[in-house]
Amino acid sequence: MISKTEAKNTPDVKATDFEHFPTNLNYFQDSDVVLFQDLNAGAIWRSPDAGATWAKVDEIDKAFVLIMHQYDSNRAYVLTKGVTHWRTHDRGKTWHTFFTDAELSIFRGDWLIFHATDPDRILFNGMDCQSIFCDEVVMYTTDGFESDAKFLRGNTAGCWWAKSSDLFSTGSEDLDSQRILCIVRGSFSLFKEDNQLLISDNYFSATAESGGEVQEFEPDLNGFSSVQGVVNMAVVKKYLLVATASKNTDEMALYVTDDTLKWHRAEFPSDHRLVQEAYTVLEGTNYSIQVDVMTARPSNPMGVMLTSNSNGTYFTRNMEHTNRNIMGHVDFEKISGIQGIFLVNQVDNFEAVEKDPAATKKIKTKITFDDGRSFEAVRAGDKEIHLHSVTELNNVGRVFSSPAPGLVMGNGNVGDYLGPFNEANLYVSDDAGRTWIKGLDGPHKYEFGDQGSILLAVRDRKDKVGEVKYSLDHGKNWATVELPDGLKITPWVLTTTQDSTSLKFVLTGESGSSENPKFHVISIDFEGLHEATCTESDMEEWNARVDDEGKPSCIMGHTQMYHRRKKDAKCFIKQEFKDPVPETSRCECADADFECDFNFVRNGDKCELKGLPIVPEGQKCKNQDDTFMGSSGWRLIPGNQCKRKDGEQKDKEREWKCSEVISPPADPASGNIAHNQHPIKGNYDYFEKHYLERGESSTEKDETIIMRPVKRTAGGLGGMPGDIQITHDHGVNWESPKVLKDQKIWGIVTHPYIKDMVFFVQPDGKVFYSVDRGRHFDSFKAPDPVGDLRRNPLAFHPDRRDWLIWHGKRCPEGSSADSTACYGVASYSSDRGDNWHTLKRYSEKCEFTGSSAYKDRKPNSILCLANTREDNDGDNPLQLSFSADIQVEKLEAKLDNVKDFATMAEFIVVATENKTASTLNALTSIDGEKYAAAHFPYNFEVPHQHAYTVLDSSTHAINLFVSTETNENRRYGSIMKSNSNGTSYVTSLSNANCDNNYYVDFEKMLGLQGVVLVNIVENRDSDDPKRLQTKISHNDGAEWAFLPPPKADVDGKAFSCRGGNGDEGCALHLHGYTERDDHRKTYSSESAVGIMLGWGNVGPILGESKEADTFMTTDAGISWKMVKKGRWVWSFGDQGSIIVLAQRETQTKTISYTLDEGNSWKDYQFSDTEVSINDVTTLRSGASRNFLLWGHKGDEVFTVNVDFSGLTDQHCKVDADNEDKSDYKLWTPKHPKQPNGCLFGHNTYYLRKKTDRTCFNSEKLNHVYKNDNCTCTRQDFECAYNYEMDNHGQCVLVKGLQPVSMEQYCKENPSKIEYYQPSGFRKIPLTTCQGGEELDKIGEPVVCPGHEEEFEKAHRVSGVAIFFAVVIPIGLAAAAGWWVWRNWQNNFGQIRLGEQHTIDSETLWVKYPVIAVSAMVAVISALPLVAAAVWRSASDLVEKFTGRSAGRYSWLGGSGPRRFTTRDSFARGRADYDIVDEDEGELLGDDSDEEV
Repeated sequence: MISKTEAKNTPDVKATDFEHFPTNLNYFQDSDVVLFQDLNAGAIWRSPDAGATWAKVDEIDKAFVLIMHQYDSNRAYVLTKGVTHWRTHDRGKTWHTFFTDAELSIFRGDWLIFHATDPDRILFNGMDCQSIFCDEVVMYTTDGFESDAKFLRGNTAGCWWAKSSDLFSTGSEDLDSQRILCIVRGSFSLFKEDNQLLISDNYFSATAESGGEVQEFEPDLNGFSSVQGVVNMAVVKKYLLVATASKNTDEMALYVTDDTLKWHRAEFPSDHRLVQEAYTVLEGTNYSIQVDVMTARPSNPMGVMLTSNSNGTYFTRNMEHTNRNIMGHVDFEKISGIQGIFLVNQVDNFEAVEKDPAATKKIKTKITFDDGRSFEAVRAGDKEIHLHSVTELNNVGRVFSSPAPGLVMGNGNVGDYLGPFNEANLYVSDDAGRTWIKGLDGPHKYEFGDQGSILLAVRDRKDKVGEVKYSLDHGKNWATVELPDGLKITPWVLTTTQDSTSLKFVLTGESGSSENPKFHVISIDFEGLHEATCTESDMEEWNARVDDEGKPSCIMGHTQMYHRRKKDAKCFIKQEFKDPVPETSRCECADADFECDFNFVRNGDKCELKGLPIVPEGQKCKNQDDTFMGSSGWRLIPGNQCKRKDGEQKDKEREWKCSEVISPPADPASGNIAHNQHPIKGNYDYFEKHYLERGESSTEKDETIIMRPVKRTAGGLGGMPGDIQITHDHGVNWESPKVLKDQKIWGIVTHPYIKDMVFFVQPDGKVFYSVDRGRHFDSFKAPDPVGDLRRNPLAFHPDRRDWLIWHGKRCPEGSSADSTACYGVASYSSDRGDNWHTLKRYSEKCEFTGSSAYKDRKPNSILCLANTREDNDGDNPLQLSFSADIQVEKLEAKLDNVKDFATMAEFIVVATENKTASTLNALTSIDGEKYAAAHFPYNFEVPHQHAYTVLDSSTHAINLFVSTETNENRRYGSIMKSNSNGTSYVTSLSNANCDNNYYVDFEKMLGLQGVVLVNIVENRDSDDPKRLQTKISHNDGAEWAFLPPPKADVDGKAFSCRGGNGDEGCALHLHGYTERDDHRKTYSSESAVGIMLGWGNVGPILGESKEADTFMTTDAGISWKMVKKGRWVWSFGDQGSIIVLAQRETQTKTISYTLDEGNSWKDYQFSDTEVSINDVTTLRSGASRNFLLWGHKGDEVFTVNVDFSGLTDQHCKVDADNEDKSDYKLWTPKHPKQPNGCLFGHNTYYLRKKTDRTCFNSEKLNHVYKNDNCTCTRQDFECAYNYEMDNHGQCVLVKGLQPVSMEQYCKENPSKIEYYQPSGFRKIPLTTCQGGEELDKIGEPVVCPGHEEEFEKAHRVSGVAIFFAVVIPIGLAAAAGWWVWRNWQNNFGQIRLGEQHTIDSETLWVKYPVIAVSAMVAVISALPLVAAAVWRSASDLVEKFTGRSAGRYSWLGGSGPRRFTTRDSFARGRADYDIVDEDEGELLGDDSDEEV
């Protein structure tokens, strides 16, 4: 066929100039319509003819991001920063607004999630902000945003349709249509480890069938129960993958399903764990998942490529030593449209790279034609070529191939290894990579057109180019086309339609200078270059895969053959937007068509059973002697099309004995406790011990402890340290690592967030470390020797395991190490010590402040405290500097005259000095950039504030101790509690006791909200020694009471006084933090909810410590009992089911234990002779049934493993339907001073094992079983900015101040569409209350400027609504009730009605006059939205950094030398009563505790 028009000699080239750079350029699939985004102007540009002409979309002027519909080639969306956006359903011809009622989430980039088969179903990931606090929410539409988006769910971390891939299916049309999966944050936790995966089939709505409960459920990810810690989800081909993380480890678990009904944990080779930020899910096939896992050091990474079986459960190695970069990109790509062929780059000198991270990689390119079973070199003639791949991506789209059948291009070089990119040449293959030819000199950007008839390339270099080149014969010959008007550009993007069927291309680039750049979009059109359209004689049959003999080869049971244009044909195919489709031919089944069946794993040529064989449906196993027909171990790969041969089949069922399925009765538990003693030779008197806690996602089940015996000298630790020993079985067996033998290890530092990692520090800066719990070791050299020998030199990033800060000491050349000219230097590494960068000279300390738990902080942010000038002069005050991203921004000074700073939960608290007035000032920040002064109540006057101690601040408020008496041995002060942004304070308790180092007797109960114990000074006005009393609060410090004394002692004898509920004359008093020998010990453990133990006495005041007895409560301090006379140390095991006591300061052979929460105690003899016990420890998670005794006998020290696992082999079970059968009971703490028991708007119910059950907790117990929300009452509100509480419990305006105006409110809350007149109240962000009083809203709302349209939509009443209101008012009322129920239920149960609406002057928030009297407070409200999502819900489970042996809070201020370590939170959501932890960035130094 001859074209009617005369052929042209060259393609048409047309350039269009633009003021700004064109970004996000996208084709509508199967069309010539192109859109791009002008970020600078917020505009969208459209071309209907593949870039030849352009027009600006006039309707849109505030575009933030352009998103193409993933499954509908006619639709696109333009999202703004507000709540009104734009959509098109006709490829950009017309645009219409749509309303989401939530702005874009700043925490996610996948704002729109599309349904694969219904283009009208879309999820919108947004956020809803209240002042500075933002909550992620998801909205949805089922009509393509024809109507306003509807609320789906709040408190999310992303939602997805189950049908997010056209290959994925649940097996049910109804479920495919509506099933949604959401990652939901923990009810009262900011941490990813508490995230849940929830599924709903009716948009998370309440139903009548569920009794008004929201229809949602947790899938059994591990096959029998739900799993917490869900951090991400992805749909890959026909698989849905869910990744989970857990505390204490960076190992992740990957769960896979192909229907959302049955889930399996993917199993990886034991030497290739799935580690956070160290694995990449590659482009898979329709029948397998491929993952690359990093194996080498992060500064010069390599990987191993693993491929799964067809259901994604078992992974095996495909290729070792794959090349990857620090961003996680892997040099791997499949050849488009052809099964079984992919290119991968491999590091040839892997051994040298493993030994030396600075070694230059020698990279080779390999190709496979049989789906990874074998690899071969890539060749051009008889020479090997090596190609630059994904890690050096220099264009959009795929790297090597396109849907053009068999056509492949790449930049590379001949030789032994891959060379530099700028020395590469362009190579071309037209047989899917089997043979290659050199196409062009130099590296190029390239594209394919007309199904491979056209190859287009432009030179890829920094200087300007004025031409493009093209080939019409598969790269054999090339022609040149000049750009119009002598234009020369730096090319950025060369692209065409997704299917590579078009004759048109688009090239973008930049000309001019850096000071005056010009931007261009260039259209290159080959239409008419050939006058003919290809006929059948111009086409050839091309087999996609051939063997060495040139015969078609099989993959997945078939061959592939394409009908494509001959390379020398003088025609174009001109079948635009028609994808080439291969013809397939079935092959006979061969071994490659089979895989190991479920519960079998491959070992060479065999499939070996791992687990139990599955009994097919219809067959039964009643007795062990029965048999059944089951799997041979092999199965045909699902989707394989091979033809069965006659004869014996590889997957033919075989006979199995039921004894192989029905396990024989296991030996019953012995019913006995066992022990194992480990003596340690040498003259030692102390143990340095570190537990490496295990995460729930860990595949390892070890219980690892690192220990070193020490002989203490008068100066503290040091003198005679013994060998470092490691046990992986909780002290049964110990070994000394050879690599650490004879090394002068000064300190052992465990990673505070990833307990698999431990560092062994030498004074000269040499550091040995292990990332796998002491099994293998590596090392690095820090840039400087250890600085302050009194503190840990390392600081760690909460999320990035390889990010370190090193605090060292640098001395001028020629100076000695003890010279006064030496100074501190902080350096950081992002690759685990391979490379270091100086942070700050003359520094005191630096700290990573970025954390995924606190969304307001940028991930790479850092704070540093250092001298103002770089000298050691005495008049050189400290200065606080900050960088929001240390990799791209330098540190910038924020505050001068700083004494110290501390991070506590979401707050950063800073103490600055006023040297003239000899006083301190406290400031608070949420993001590290902006600071506001702390304002104390008017009646709180301290002329000279000398010391602050930041106490636990886990309930979204700072607890700040302010010293009010500073005379030695008489020190005490007031505990101040802040409002929710940490700026305004009220007095929670006066006369709180502290020691001479300003440590405070303050402790929260772990695992419970609102329970706090404090010791106060009873005789504050006396010169006599302190008389201490213990007080407890059950409502987070709002009200305090004495501890009720037990009625009798352990022998049943009455105490000398009777105090009823406890009073000044008679109460129980406990020795607190300041008196503990081991500051790591706490009263409680998160694993034993509601249980506390302590040393104390009954009487009017606290007695001498040596005369104390041991007391216990099981109801969170409501009642107490004496359990032992004298002082006994304790430890909680089996998540609180086992409590072990060991008596100190006495000779003994036995320990005491209880299995029923202290109702009865039994003794166990662990020694034949009398010995002394110093401590008893176990895993702080409480999951172990092993305990370790640490003791000595004479000059010999020893450990004793005590194993309680022999007591029972029965697993405890939760039965929600039958309370009698369940091994657990529901327990809720009572708040005696709180109406209805509600705190922060809810009641919490906890799971506790019944004391009469003989079973153990085999899985991690999620103690929080459910939360019942209360209706909102006065207690759920606090005074708003510039308001204070009067004597009548009302919030009144502070004299001389003005309420927040509409203009100010709308400006500070840009996402809000309306404003209410100030009532004086605001709802506290902590509360989860629903309905009830709305004290923060009075009168009618007023629209915020710029939100008129959204306001109208939110408040207008449609004609349909009016009709229903008139015709069926009862139905409308029911619908309204349904709406409230669905939207406010939020998974906390039914709404409770009938709350009291009167104001009680003794309630929580009435007693807290919260005031804000400084204009500086407004800066907190004006924080940008990126510093927003501080609060998600009330939390006593907030986990943060733990201090070294000195416990958990930070001391700020005072004068003289540092005498303290950090004391972080007592309520981190875990029990740190027996482990030394290194505090990330908060080790403030200590000379009173054990040195590192």
